[in-house]
Amino acid sequence: MKHFSFDIPSFTKAKKVVVLVLVGLALLTGYYTVTIGIVFPMALGLSALLSVCLILLVSYPIAGLMATVVFCFILPIIGRELAINFPLGIGFEVLLILTVLAALFNKHKANWADANNDMVKLVILWFIISVLQVANPSGASVEGWYNEIRGTALNMLLVIPLGCAVMQREKHLNLFLYVIIAWSVIGALNGVKQLYFGLFPGERLFLMENEKTHLIRGVIRVFSFYTDAGQYGASMSHIALVSWILALGPFKFWKRVLLFGIGCLLFYAMVISGTRGAFFVLAGGVIGLFLTKNFKLLIIGLVASVALFSFLKFTNIGQGSYQIRRLRTAVNPEEDASFLVRLNSQMRLAYYLKDKPFGGGLGTIGQNGKIYNPGTFLASVEPDSYWVKVWAMYGIIGLVLWFSMHMYIMGKCCGIIWRINNPQLRIKLVALISGAIGIFIASYGNEVINRTPSSILVFISWVVVYNARKWDKPLDHAI
Repeated sequence: MKHFSFDIPSFTKAKKVVVLVLVGLALLTGYYTVTIGIVFPMALGLSALLSVCLILLVSYPIAGLMATVVFCFILPIIGRELAINFPLGIGFEVLLILTVLAALFNKHKANWADANNDMVKLVILWFIISVLQVANPSGASVEGWYNEIRGTALNMLLVIPLGCAVMQREKHLNLFLYVIIAWSVIGALNGVKQLYFGLFPGERLFLMENEKTHLIRGVIRVFSFYTDAGQYGASMSHIALVSWILALGPFKFWKRVLLFGIGCLLFYAMVISGTRGAFFVLAGGVIGLFLTKNFKLLIIGLVASVALFSFLKFTNIGQGSYQIRRLRTAVNPEEDASFLVRLNSQMRLAYYLKDKPFGGGLGTIGQNGKIYNPGTFLASVEPDSYWVKVWAMYGIIGLVLWFSMHMYIMGKCCGIIWRINNPQLRIKLVALISGAIGIFIASYGNEVINRTPSSILVFISWVVVYNARKWDKPLDHAI
């Protein structure tokens, strides 16, 4: 057996060198802090943190994808409370691109063969169609096209193949569920805080700038740290549905109770957002209950849905509450002036688009239309619905292709789930696809599926279902 010994003088000398180097770095940091300012140590600390994050990202590409999900939740916080005058949406794309590169270099943590499927091919086709829209004969601004394509096609192109490659184990699915439920709970609690305890400075400024849409007759439409009340309400309804369906699964009793309670909290958060379209996210639950193969639950769910609809449609109970009163207009559209305005806008669009089968081009309607194509007809029309927005930008041909792509993917996901044998895995997949279908339906009334965090949650939900076939195995005990 070999014996090892330390050369004490050499070891002591090495320690002295390390100490001298550290002292030298400290002196340099102090000098540059005095000459440049506090920016220097902040930049130094940020660089060290970034280096650690990059090492983690290369080692575990799944961490990059989950970090992107978290970033989608906190992005509005950064913009509002820190008042950073920078297009933070670029950070979303940078994170995704870095994660793609990390996954390409670390082949042990990513399986790109799983990205060779029909869903990815459809996404690539949609991206090509979106790129070709730059040559739309309507002559829309190229800058508007560039800003719009990021939300309509580029993010989908980045997230879905990457997700297929790195979401390789069921524990990645579990991590995804933990992240989205935890951040949704934080968002719900912050919304309750806004309603009962007041606003942070950045939130107060946002409310002042959006008073017409977020302060109705002196009552705030809660928006938490999301982009607006519409996105907040839809997101709360989305994860409430996910939580309630998970609560039906073969899990330990305390977990089911906790998930049911979380669902109730998020549903309340949806109500105080004053977002009527968010109510229709719950329609995805009908498909979900069918996929559970528990037809007793399906009947109970249908009865509960009819009861809730009847409560809103045929009674005046709770009419004194602004939130219930506003939600009630979702099932009484003939009494809603804004709904009638939307119908009028759609009739005007139909007349304008009758000789434009490829639409007016990307970035011609909505916020980008006002910024990059001011004075045009489409820029003067509020799309409200994302379905309508796709129709206006891509024309009837593009709308049919977009709608067919979504229906095919979600139909394929339902078929995969139907054949899953593991009851725990199946209920998780049912919860995710129900939420995704609900967001798709609700996007008829609001721009939801094209905005974060809803967009990335829907895309990853599709990915998880596609990859789940590899994880299916019998399981006889609750977790």
